[in-house]
Amino acid sequence: MADFDLSTPKGRVATYLDYLWKDHAYLRLGFSNAHWISDELVRTNQPWPHQLAEWKRRGIKTVINLRGGFDASFHALEKDACARLGLKMVDFTITSREVPSRARVHGAKELFETIEYPALMHCKSGADRAGIMSVFYMHFRKGLPIREALDQLHIRYLHVKQGKTGVLDYTFERYLAEGEPKGQSFLEWVDSDAYDEAAIKADFRANMWGRLLTEGVLKRE
Repeated sequence: MADFDLSTPKGRVATYLDYLWKDHAYLRLGFSNAHWISDELVRTNQPWPHQLAEWKRRGIKTVINLRGGFDASFHALEKDACARLGLKMVDFTITSREVPSRARVHGAKELFETIEYPALMHCKSGADRAGIMSVFYMHFRKGLPIREALDQLHIRYLHVKQGKTGVLDYTFERYLAEGEPKGQSFLEWVDSDAYDEAAIKADFRANMWGRLLTEGVLKRE
């Protein structure tokens, strides 16, 4: 496990260098993939500390990290920046290639009911994990039907549904095919026996070109 020491100039430089190259942060210096999806929530890719300072100036109060990565340089820098800026940092780990567990779905609902807004939510690229959580936000907090909220998983946010990350879309598509016609709410379907995470994932098929793009070219996390 890496130990990133931000208390010394040498340690801070080493942490930034690790972040710059290992986390591909150089690609995000001029591109944040930022989209306000409501007047209280913005989704982005992994923000640099100086970008967090700018978001603070724009009124952000809570920063939601969807990546996990508690031993990574990005997390050390983000945690340090949030502490210095007076931003509330919340870690809510979710994956981009798995069907979300029941606990994660309920946890997302509770998260959006309890955090202080305005808030910023991010993963690494701002495409997949930020996408599924934006679907949850639009459905649970804003009351949009899943069919409409699903628009948050879209290529305009750089989400590629043809790759392995398409299992996120497929999860909602299964609800629309199985649960909605029965009059079930999304949560009722998730809490039912029909919501078999392993079976849903096994039924999903990414195509070859989509896998090549997300796993080979983009190397999505």
